[in-house]
Amino acid sequence: MKQPFTSLYLERKAKSMRYLSPKRWVHILGRKRWWELCILIAFMLFFYGPLLHMFMLAFANKYEMPAVIPQEFGFQWWKYVLSQPTLVSSISLSFMIAFITTGLSLLICIPAAYVLARYDFPGRKLVMFSFLLGNAFPKIGIYASMGIIFYRIGLMGTLPGVLIVHLLGGMMMMIWMPTNAFKSVPRQQEEAARDVGAGPIRTFLYVTLPMAWPGIAVAAMFTFIGSLGENQGTLLVGLPNYRTMPVEMYGVILDYPATAGAVFALILLIPNILLLFLMRKYVGPETLSKGFKMG
Repeated sequence: MKQPFTSLYLERKAKSMRYLSPKRWVHILGRKRWWELCILIAFMLFFYGPLLHMFMLAFANKYEMPAVIPQEFGFQWWKYVLSQPTLVSSISLSFMIAFITTGLSLLICIPAAYVLARYDFPGRKLVMFSFLLGNAFPKIGIYASMGIIFYRIGLMGTLPGVLIVHLLGGMMMMIWMPTNAFKSVPRQQEEAARDVGAGPIRTFLYVTLPMAWPGIAVAAMFTFIGSLGENQGTLLVGLPNYRTMPVEMYGVILDYPATAGAVFALILLIPNILLLFLMRKYVGPETLSKGFKMG
């Protein structure tokens, strides 16, 4: 005789509850491992929960609280965001400024980093330490001082003013990491190249630079990511003419639906995630650790 549907359902539910019982898992894992698992789950929910919620919100056509999962998924809000001229222009402007900032940082900081790595002069460590000071204090105070100077010399609301803010924001990375990358290149390699007739510039371009390139590439990636996310200095110096993605985000949160804000935040986040994955794949952790030594 077949069991009634209700009794079968209750039996299966009781069985599943036994599997989920904390006492059962404490017995299986042990008390120490159980608490370690609880802490790990709590950390994952705290760290990845908002990110997962943002992903669901960005791809939700219909999402009514208190539902945990959207009732309907789709690209409705992506079409909405990409149809707004101000938002699209801020996206293109952010990437343009990030590429220009990274290129200018390489041109300016790589020669300086090579000098700091290869030449020992009085005050060298003080110079290295000075690049750290810009990140040791609240940046809004530094940007306010810069704003006063920029106002007097006519750089407020201009592209050069915004680029200077972005360049100064990434200066520490673009000095410290390439400096230690150049220091890791054996001098014997450079001397061997000079012994066979290569000049200083040729030695630098074909021997020193390729060997130091992993550390330089990491610094360039951090500079690009930092430029994409820079908001305080751009908000103070660039408005009203230059509105990048982080600056536009303030208005998106206030003036647009929450789903549009999630899409915009995801557009800002995706390049950072891709760059970090590339860095993890092609650059080892030892390169990162070497880049932060002040020798």
